[in-house]
Order: sequence, then structure tokens, then C-alpha cells
Amino acid sequence: MDAGKRHKKTVSAWAMYDWANSAYSLVITSALFPIYFHAITSDGQQSPVHFLGMDFNSDSLQTYALSLAFLIIAFINPLLSSIADYSGNKRSFMYFFCTLGSVSCASLYFFHSLETLWIGIAGSMLAAIGFSGSIVFYNAFLPEIARPEDQDKVSAKGFALGYIGSSLLLIFSLTMILFPEWYGNIEKGQAIRLAFVLVGLWWFGFAQITFYHLRREEQRKPSTGNYLFNGYKELKKVWDQLKHTQRLRSFLWAYFFYNMGVQTVMYVATLFGDGELHLDSSILIAIILIIQFVAIGGAYLFAFLSSRLGNIKAITIAILVWILICIGAWFCDKRFGVNEQNMFIGLAAGVGLVMGGIQSLSRSTYSKLLPKTTDHASYFSFFDVSEKVGIVIGTFIFGYINELTGSMRNSIIIITAFFIVGLILLLRIGNQRQIMPTDN
Repeated sequence: MDAGKRHKKTVSAWAMYDWANSAYSLVITSALFPIYFHAITSDGQQSPVHFLGMDFNSDSLQTYALSLAFLIIAFINPLLSSIADYSGNKRSFMYFFCTLGSVSCASLYFFHSLETLWIGIAGSMLAAIGFSGSIVFYNAFLPEIARPEDQDKVSAKGFALGYIGSSLLLIFSLTMILFPEWYGNIEKGQAIRLAFVLVGLWWFGFAQITFYHLRREEQRKPSTGNYLFNGYKELKKVWDQLKHTQRLRSFLWAYFFYNMGVQTVMYVATLFGDGELHLDSSILIAIILIIQFVAIGGAYLFAFLSSRLGNIKAITIAILVWILICIGAWFCDKRFGVNEQNMFIGLAAGVGLVMGGIQSLSRSTYSKLLPKTTDHASYFSFFDVSEKVGIVIGTFIFGYINELTGSMRNSIIIITAFFIVGLILLLRIGNQRQIMPTDN
């Protein structure tokens, strides 16, 4: 096979990991698990859930579990990715976290009542750790398989495949829930739990395509001494480099704040529709599918905008749309004379439009801003840590304000502030039509 064909196959195989792992993002994070968790823990009541000797609001308990999971991954990822980069072992670490995540998704089958709540909490936390742990190594392959001028398009291809693949699996899962007679009159709860198993199988199975091809592409560097201490040295080296790469450092600060808003919205949108607006679960799932399909076009739309306007301006447009969405969510209240369901559907379409675009562009913009280096995993670990710490802060504050005030609507004000701060910091960077590594 000539080099060109092999390169295209490698890029496609890399993007297939989005197809594989996005089933977790959609089915576990956004669609079925939040609704299922709420149904099991609330049982139609608003009474607190007793867990680990404490009483929690059931929706807040979900956000606290996510916060803890991402705090763990934020703590361990810098060390692990530095070691992986130093030893040329990104693929092995990615494989480990992929396996952890997929098995944890399947374990949620055994979460069927309050007596097995610990399985639901532990399984969802470990799945989040597996997903996030694998992504940092996955992202680190991007600058190794694509030239800077191709990275926007390659990154968008990954997100688009993820939206398509995860939507297909969710639609199939919904047939088990909505048409149980097709599957021997399967009980609804069991059908949902079987969907969790399917996510694990889908994730692990399709990921094998990625792992098969990436083993030929990984860049290695000589390793000396103890891997543990080499990992700390690599982290310090990246930190020192950030002090001398002003645009990269400035972008990371902006990304930290606006992505805090993005990720929090993505993790709690279903909780808001279920717990605050009390929308029917079938409506919520339909809305989530709308988001997925709109997001496919959104990822390519913002890749096009970046080619015309530059990365920073394109991301700025996305953040402005996010701010409008948050304001709209706060006013999504029948007390203001609006139809909550219709307005929520419109807001969801807006989320889909900018969700994939801002994530895809953020990943490729950061990749372009990197100085010339082979330590991609170490740099992407910083990128990943800023995302995970943001999720920890965002989801915790969202859950805490909800528990404190009894309304998720109040939490939206804080999310809006995250976007505004991120926008202000981003505007300080300046813009060029194409950001290249030399812009640092």
C-alpha cells in the first residue's frame, strides 16, 4: 500500500475512535442513564437519596459523582500521559482506559434499584474515567497523523463520525424500549440496562479498528531512568514551555472558562429537562437525537468558518451562541408565557449547532499552537487537565446551587458567567486566518 492510501486509512481509523466512544457520551452521559438514574433514585418523589451516610438531592448526586470522577482523572492524567509520551506507549494507555470505560458501561446492567445504587455510582464514575483517560492519548495522535492545515477537517471528521455512530446505537436501543414486543416483550428497565451493555460492546469493538492502525504511527523517543520520575520531568518541561508561549497560554485560560460552560451544559442538559422542566423521557431522548444530527453539520460548519475567518473568530461566534442559549434556558419557564417544550427543543438545536464546532475547533486550535515538539501527549495532558478541572468545578457548582436553592435555573447564571469570562480572555489573543505553530 502506498504512503498516501495508508495515511488516509490511518486518519479514518483514528476518527473511528470517536465513532466508538461517543456511544458512551450519548447513551450514558446524555440520554438514557441520567433519566434512568433519576427514575431509580427518585421513584416519582422529591425525597433525598441516602448514600454513604448522607442525604442528597438525586440530581445533585449525579453531578457530584461526575465531579469526583473528573477530579480523579485530572489528577492522574498528567503523570500517565507524560510517561506514555516518554516511553512511546500512548496506544497501550489508550487501550487500558478504553477497556476500563467499556467494561464499566456494561457493569451498569446490575444497577436496578436503590440497593445497587453503589454500582450505578461506581460504574458511571469508572466509565467517565475510562472515557476521559483514553481521550487524552487519542487527541495526542492528531498532530502525528495530520498536517496543521488538515487538522481542523480531520478533527471535525472524528466528531461527525461520533455523532453518527452514537445516534445509530441510541436509535437501536430505543427500539428495545419502545417496541418490547420485537424482543420478546422485554421489560423496560431491563431494555435500558441492556443498552448499557451494548454501549460497552460497541465502544470496545469498534475501537479495535483504531488500535490496529495506530500501532504503526506512534512516535517514540528514547527513554532513560525511572518512568515515574521522567513523567514529572516532562510535566515541568511543558509548564516551563507554557511560560514562553504566550498565545498558547492565553488560549488555555480562555478554553478553561468557556469549556467549563460547554461541558457542564452537556452533562446536565438532560437533568435540566427532566428535573426542572419535567419533560417526558421520550421527548427528551428525541431532543438529544436532534442535537446529535444538528451537531454533525455544526462541526463542519465551524471548520468552514475557521477557514474563512480564522480559528479565534470562529470560536468567538460559537461562544456568543452559547451565551444566548444560556440566557434562553433561564427564560425557558412557563411563568414567562413560553411553551417550555418547544423552547427547549429550539435551545437544543442551538446546542447541537455549536457543540461539535467549538469542541472540534478547540482541539485543532490547540494542536496548531503547540511549539515544535514530539511530546504531544504531555501537552495534550495539560489541555485535558484544563477540561477536566473545569468539569469538576462546573458540575460541582451546578449541583451545589441546585441543592442549595432547589432550582437548576439558578445554576444557569453561573454557567453564563463562565462563557463571558472565556470570551473576554479569548478576545485578548487576537486572530489570524490560520493559526500555525509559529504564532506562539
